[in-house]
Amino acid sequence: MARSSWWIGAVVVGLSAVALRAQTITSTDAPRSLLSFSVPPVPDLLDGNTDASATPDAPKLLTVAPAESDTAYAPPSPPREEEGVNNGGVNVEFDFSYLTDYVYRGVSHNQAVGGNRHAANFQAAAELTFNLGKLPHPYVGVFSNVNDSDPVSRFQEILPYFGAEYTLRPVIMKVGLNSYLYPEREQLNPSPNTSEVYFKFTLDDSYFFLTPQPILSPYIFAAYDYQRNKGWYIEMGLKHDFIFEDWGFTLSPFADVAYISNFAQQFILVGTQDSGFQHYDVGLIGSFGVSNFFKMPPRYGQFLLQGYLTYTGRFSNQTLANTELWGGVGLVFKY
Repeated sequence: MARSSWWIGAVVVGLSAVALRAQTITSTDAPRSLLSFSVPPVPDLLDGNTDASATPDAPKLLTVAPAESDTAYAPPSPPREEEGVNNGGVNVEFDFSYLTDYVYRGVSHNQAVGGNRHAANFQAAAELTFNLGKLPHPYVGVFSNVNDSDPVSRFQEILPYFGAEYTLRPVIMKVGLNSYLYPEREQLNPSPNTSEVYFKFTLDDSYFFLTPQPILSPYIFAAYDYQRNKGWYIEMGLKHDFIFEDWGFTLSPFADVAYISNFAQQFILVGTQDSGFQHYDVGLIGSFGVSNFFKMPPRYGQFLLQGYLTYTGRFSNQTLANTELWGGVGLVFKY
């Protein structure tokens, strides 16, 4: 009996030793992939930890929060050289043209002075516009015409002007003042020098047609000559731009008709005070983007090469107008 108990005790001690050795191998020496598996921890949503790949043994990563901004949008980047434009409060425009005749409001200044009917006419204009955002935009400018065949003065006309433009879609409004100066003709009686106030309303019809560009841009222009004629000049017209983007070319046909009230003199042509329809114009203006053609960056301004062709017709009951087909070329710079 004693011998059996000793044998049973030896067996129990041996099995305990084997079990203890197996436990030690499992926890330290055996590969985890062979003897155990683990379940990744469930993200603790209550603590704000949503990284499901994080484990208790993973190292802690320290990050620095970016500086807070007052706006949700990214800060604007400075314009590149090819994108820079004049975004300031002042814009300038220069126009230079060479025309076969100078016809202004139906009157050919070539025919009026008795010179060559198709003498060279060089015209230059400069305008300065102040961009005041949502407020009206004031502008000031000057125009001059040089006629080689004028027997009195080659500087035939100097026209300083100023005004303001205000856009309240779909209406674009202009008001201003024109002064007409004719050098070396002040001694004429009556003097042709005069001044007028004017306003112009242009309808941006793209507002109604839901188009990117206006369709006809109808307008009405009215000027009151308060110095010499004490009368009105009224003009109505329209224009459409055909834009050929691939060529950088725009073709703009236009038409207008004018009415005068109590006018006795146009330029140096003098008659009795007259009222009625005075003249009409039908023409084309072609504009070619020189800057786009030569791939000039907008930061250097915009150059346009223009061509003009106009037919001016006089109404039969009016003497203060001429019938003329005239045209020419011009260069425009905007910045």
